[in-house]
Amino acid sequence: MTVLVTGASGLVGAEVVARLLAAGHDVLGVVHRVPELIGNNGRPLRAPKDRLRLVNGDVTKPGLGLELPGRVDHIVHCAAITDFGRPEALYQQVNVDGTRHVIELARTHATPLVHVGTAYVCGERSGTIAESELDVGQRMGNHYEESKLRAETLVRKASADGLPVAAVRPSIVVGAARTGVVRDFKNIYVVLKLTTQGRVRSVPGHFDAMLDLVPVDHVADVVTATVDRFGEAEGRTFHAVGGGLSLRDFSDVLAEFPSFHVPRFVSPTAFDPQRLPASERAYHDKVVVLYESYFRRRITFDRKETERFMTTKPPATGQAFLRRLLEHAVKAGYLGTPLPDVDQVLAGLRGN
Repeated sequence: MTVLVTGASGLVGAEVVARLLAAGHDVLGVVHRVPELIGNNGRPLRAPKDRLRLVNGDVTKPGLGLELPGRVDHIVHCAAITDFGRPEALYQQVNVDGTRHVIELARTHATPLVHVGTAYVCGERSGTIAESELDVGQRMGNHYEESKLRAETLVRKASADGLPVAAVRPSIVVGAARTGVVRDFKNIYVVLKLTTQGRVRSVPGHFDAMLDLVPVDHVADVVTATVDRFGEAEGRTFHAVGGGLSLRDFSDVLAEFPSFHVPRFVSPTAFDPQRLPASERAYHDKVVVLYESYFRRRITFDRKETERFMTTKPPATGQAFLRRLLEHAVKAGYLGTPLPDVDQVLAGLRGN
């Protein structure tokens, strides 16, 4: 098959492209002024030009601003603004209007669509979130979530109108399951950096609140399987999630790293940002506030549909996985001060 992938240069998009190529498909990658695709391992994706073609497109334009060079069998829509704190109009333009343009393209060419959204369309709800649920009147945590809810609502409506669609909802996308390696240190990694460096010492949150971290390779596997077996996936929504870690888990694991400061989690009702030191309050007001609602949510994402659909077991994402993520970030120099390895210690002893 030939698969068009929007957002092909993104963290998830590039890994989806790599798996589609490995599965024998040809890929038409829609990029925005990017000359090559870089995988999560930091290396360029290599494939014959007739199997991987990159085209400059723009999801904010009708037809994505491009002419399709031939037949397309499936569309995978990964393109989105995922950073927090951006202008609301930008989320509308890229995440909502962009999805509308992709739906129109899929309709025009009678092409099945796989939409990549977010599990956090659930907003600030509590309890177990079903894969079949979408808009139940929930309060949204930020403009990003609002835009992704509106985008997936458009996809649901297109499905009801006869367009073949399936949706994949990742949670918080982080490094690879077995190694913790990640190409880009963004979003939750930024909060970890501020807290472990002691720049932010107090965070409003509940110790039993759950943060759901999912390995990027698992997300890409679910998306690729959805394309490969679209006949089974059509009309279904899959939670590509990790199972969740409590803030207590985070606190316990962070305490294992000698170079880390462990933040103090304060009940949101008792937390007063006005009482923070000036430097800490600046970080809180500009960064931490964007993520605060995630430290309050006592939620679990149901993934029964995904587990029934996938032929492989979901990766283990408990404390050991968090430890791998942090160890990679330390080794890469993003977090803390890397501790010397055994060879360095022995060399120092021999030098004495």
